[in-house]
Amino acid sequence: MKLNKKSLMFRIWNYLIVFSILILVFLWFFQVILIDQFYEWYKTKEVKSKATEIKTLYEKYKDDESAFYESLENISMKNGICIELYGNEIEMSYSSNMNRSCIFRNKELNTYKNEFINSNEDTIIYKLESPDKLEAIIFGVKIDDGVYAFLNTSIVPIDSTITILQKQLIIVTIIVILLSSIIAYFISNRLSNPISKLNKSASDMAKGDYSVIFPNSDISEINELSNTLNYAKEELKKTDDLRKDLIANVSHDLKTPLTMIKAYSEMVRDITYKDDVKREENLNVIIEEVDRLNLLISDILDLSKIQSNIEGLTIEEFDLISTINSIINRFDIFRQKEKYHFIFNHEKDEIIISADKKKIEQVIYNLIGNAINYAGQDKKIIVNVIEKKECIRIEIQDHGKGIDPQDIDHIWDKYYKNEKNHKRNVVGTGLGLSIVKNILEQHSYKYGIKSKKDEGSTFYFEIKKD
Repeated sequence: MKLNKKSLMFRIWNYLIVFSILILVFLWFFQVILIDQFYEWYKTKEVKSKATEIKTLYEKYKDDESAFYESLENISMKNGICIELYGNEIEMSYSSNMNRSCIFRNKELNTYKNEFINSNEDTIIYKLESPDKLEAIIFGVKIDDGVYAFLNTSIVPIDSTITILQKQLIIVTIIVILLSSIIAYFISNRLSNPISKLNKSASDMAKGDYSVIFPNSDISEINELSNTLNYAKEELKKTDDLRKDLIANVSHDLKTPLTMIKAYSEMVRDITYKDDVKREENLNVIIEEVDRLNLLISDILDLSKIQSNIEGLTIEEFDLISTINSIINRFDIFRQKEKYHFIFNHEKDEIIISADKKKIEQVIYNLIGNAINYAGQDKKIIVNVIEKKECIRIEIQDHGKGIDPQDIDHIWDKYYKNEKNHKRNVVGTGLGLSIVKNILEQHSYKYGIKSKKDEGSTFYFEIKKD
């Protein structure tokens, strides 16, 4: 299998290995390269601490010389420090740890001791060379008037100790790198596998397979991504179904008038071209079907523009009542030919609003057209304008068969149909409610529907007052 250096698995593995190496480099730097400096710092700090302790012990055992010396020997033995006392009333005294490495055996040290005693300083530190040619420090401290303590220790680690540390670090380095490689592989594999599965499912979904399931994982972030992708899959499936319905329904609405146009055109050409009355009737049918085609194309274009935000809102002031009256008058042909009844209820003769007049006209026109398509036996279409404190509510009501509760959320979708077979509208194209939804959302108006089965439906929207 070809190694993909850009894959998540490789990068996680690589980062963990680099992290382990950095830790090892850090250990090597402090345990080997800086060990001399660290050891010197540590022993210097230790000697200063013990000097303070000796000063405290001197105050405690000032009258008990044997106890004081015993405490000094304990400090010397436990910490590997050579101790010397010097004073007017105390003879020169060495602790039990006075081995060959103690620098006090060097007679040249007397010069430094006398210099400190005559300096009236409380502490002093010297860095010198011990008899075995190792660097050492002498720390002098005044513990009382005329009484001084000198502490001596080596500040160079033993060579064998450094060698052991280096060998141990080599072994530790090899083990850590091996373990890091194995652990990094399993961690990266555990993290990348769920993502790879999600990617495969997403690729299948992109090819149109909406039956895929995005699997969950024991990692919460991947679970959230999986749930989101499953939700997106369901929404895409709905959209794809609607797209297929839209194509089928638009094709149906295009094919029907085209078929009629062709049929009546052939009839005019072959049969009724000499009969003025029949020819005119046939030509009128052709014109009506062309108008229907034109309306369908216009609705499709309008919906596309609204959804793409190509056309913004042109806000202006206009009279809502006269606008609705004008729209109802456009449907007068349905009153005359189909015996529809239009009832317009309003409390005021004039209500001025600020909105996009052209688009609000389209909303009201489409809602009335929808009511005509689904009107009941009484063929009544009721338009109500109700003025409230904060808004003006417009209602378009019919007494038709109503809408099933499970279908109410979908009626605003393009060409949504609650019957298996697409029904040709008496008026409109089947895109009207989708256009209404998009225009009202552009205006940020509240809208909705109330419907009862076999009793009718009431579509409404609310225009905010300024």
